Amino acid sequence: MTGGAVRAVLLDLEGTLYARGAVVDGAVEAVAALRELGVGLRFLTNTDSRTAEQIRGELAGYGLAVAAEELFTPVVAAGRLLTAAGARTYPLVSRELRAALPTLVDEPPYSHVLIGDCRDTLDYAALDGAFRAVRDGAVLLALQTGRYFKRADGDHLDTGAVVAAVTYAAGTEARVLGKPATDFFALAARSLDVPVTACVVVGDDATTDIAGGRAAGLRTVQVRTGKYADQRAEGLTGQASRELDSVAALPGLIREWGVV
Repeated sequence: MTGGAVRAVLLDLEGTLYARGAVVDGAVEAVAALRELGVGLRFLTNTDSRTAEQIRGELAGYGLAVAAEELFTPVVAAGRLLTAAGARTYPLVSRELRAALPTLVDEPPYSHVLIGDCRDTLDYAALDGAFRAVRDGAVLLALQTGRYFKRADGDHLDTGAVVAAVTYAAGTEARVLGKPATDFFALAARSLDVPVTACVVVGDDATTDIAGGRAAGLRTVQVRTGKYADQRAEGLTGQASRELDSVAALPGLIREWGVV
């Protein structure tokens, strides 16, 4: 981590800018203030059930205008990686992503298995197919490995639970494409032509935003919204460079640290 001036801010979405179906108080104004300060912005999310275009539409509904190049998702990373590899991919993902991702096939041989949010497609046969493909030598890719996520109707199992089932059964590890993978943060910083040491990552999740940001060499800010209360009870908080009650206080902190 560095203590110098800030050139870019990497912002988490769910739990940070919005939570349980509603925008966080002051989030829209905070993003506008950051733009006025002149820092580069990237919006990082582990959302793995929807396309980037759908996510941008959802953000617009919250009053947050995000350009295509500003949004980074593990789905974008997966598309680039699989296309470059000329992959034949077994998909354990949502119907939305089945229609949007390249290289997905329905018959073996498979070079890769891709696991994401698959609530609308998951059954025993689909899970067994992923297991068999990995046992046959396919590379296992996880869009993300979150334990659970929060929605207005309560908490839900996240992709990490499905990934854990396949890795346990197949006796292998998955390559994670989203947070907390350091490559994910590095890709966002590189898109701004800014070194990671001049970036700040802001989020509510100590296990993805904060752990990943620290490992990648960024300053980290954990907000006390979203998953914060749960993680504080689990003893997971306290690792960020700073904590804030919410993203509304972020522009003040960035001014304190200085902008270059």
